Amino acid sequence: MIIGIDLGTTNSLVSVYQNGKASLVKNALGSVITPSVVGVDDEGRIIVGQPAKDRLQTHPELTVAVFKRLMGSDQTIRLGSLELKPQELSSFLLRQLKEDVEAELGITVTEAIVTVPAYFNDLQRKMTKLAGRLAVIDVERLLNEPTAAALAYGAHEELETQILVFDLGGGTFDVSILEMFDGIMEVRSSAGDNRLGGEDFSQIIVKDFFAYLVEEHHLAEDTLRSDFLPKILAECERAKTALSTQLEYLLSIEINGQSYQLTYSRDTFEKAAQPLLDRLILPVKQALTDSSIKLSELDQVLLVGGATRMPMISKLVARMFGRLPSREVNPDEVVAMGAGYQAVLKAKDAQINDVVLTDVCPFTLGIEIVNELGGRIISGVFSPIIERNTTIPVSRMERYYTTADQQEYVGIKAYQGESRHTSNNVYLGLLEVPVPKGEAGEQAIDVRFSYDINGLLEVETTVVSTNEKQSIVISNNHDLSEDDIQKSLEKLTAMKIH
Repeated sequence: MIIGIDLGTTNSLVSVYQNGKASLVKNALGSVITPSVVGVDDEGRIIVGQPAKDRLQTHPELTVAVFKRLMGSDQTIRLGSLELKPQELSSFLLRQLKEDVEAELGITVTEAIVTVPAYFNDLQRKMTKLAGRLAVIDVERLLNEPTAAALAYGAHEELETQILVFDLGGGTFDVSILEMFDGIMEVRSSAGDNRLGGEDFSQIIVKDFFAYLVEEHHLAEDTLRSDFLPKILAECERAKTALSTQLEYLLSIEINGQSYQLTYSRDTFEKAAQPLLDRLILPVKQALTDSSIKLSELDQVLLVGGATRMPMISKLVARMFGRLPSREVNPDEVVAMGAGYQAVLKAKDAQINDVVLTDVCPFTLGIEIVNELGGRIISGVFSPIIERNTTIPVSRMERYYTTADQQEYVGIKAYQGESRHTSNNVYLGLLEVPVPKGEAGEQAIDVRFSYDINGLLEVETTVVSTNEKQSIVISNNHDLSEDDIQKSLEKLTAMKIH
């Protein structure tokens, strides 16, 4: 059985395709939403979802949330005596969602379609697939979240339409422009910000509440952060949710037996959030420019992600596009629904009309080179091989030459980003290619980048004079060896999971 999983920053959901439609599967607590929180209980067992979230305030040192933002990094999270990587924490979530489906439907799950932000880079995608492996799930495909949302809206319909998906989740922001025609869903462009989401809007209220407690009541900020931060975070999260449906909220917290309250208005919140709203505009403009589609040519604007429930987001989108956005499908659930549709498309189920999906490479991919300018050698120059928003899967090749006499090897440093300077881009890894000695510029190397539908990069080099080839997935210190993976599997298997 193949399932669809929305592995979110704040919440995660799982869906299956049954009786002609994608359906969300409830967890053991009867909810389709599982908080993306992992913790350790009093008996040293791993707990996932709502039970872990309930302990965020009381046991912050044994609980962690929002770890999706750390995916692809070297950071280790300590939970009591345990030290876990982001991909290991994510594997607990994936395992829980898999077991929820098996318990609810009485089936065995072996494969999954897992959604990721369109703007996730190569490292983040690799670690997401690794999380699936650690959860003993074969991640058949990584599906970009905006594409999944559009699929949920239009999988059954034979339409010719152009839509923009505005996806603001708990931790990331994506915008994608898609075109549907003759059963083909083509992603024309993607842009976004991996460090912008609902959590950042919550932090605005946190900052204001801290300022009130420190400046008005002269409480020590260090003490507030060390002893009361989880309670303050939870209260500010409630305030953000409440201000989506009401004009004011009474922030309240008890500290050392004394109650402190602050009336916080939606107007105050929206004014303080203006810098974040400004950050949402640039990726939208970038996606429109890259797609060569005009505002007037868009048939629909879809709001996706729980953070789009905030009225300021609807107003911003309405002002930008001169129309009311669509939100017919629950914005919290639409990505998981789309993953469920993609799962059944992968299984080639006769219940659903076949939809061909094409996607794009969200970042420019290339290597570092040196240039000569006015007799001066300039290093750290980025040479693109695959341009941003190229339709994938794609394979492109460029030819490069040695730069020094008697050079014995060429270091192929792969980067991902849009700057002409590699120092401003994301380093992916190094591939060292041996070359015959000779004068500078005498030896040529063909470098081929191949980027697949899962957003994973392979590099092939060919030394032209010898025709010697190397073809590998770029390795770097973020990748785990097979031995490391087995050690992680053994560690996770040995853990007691509630």
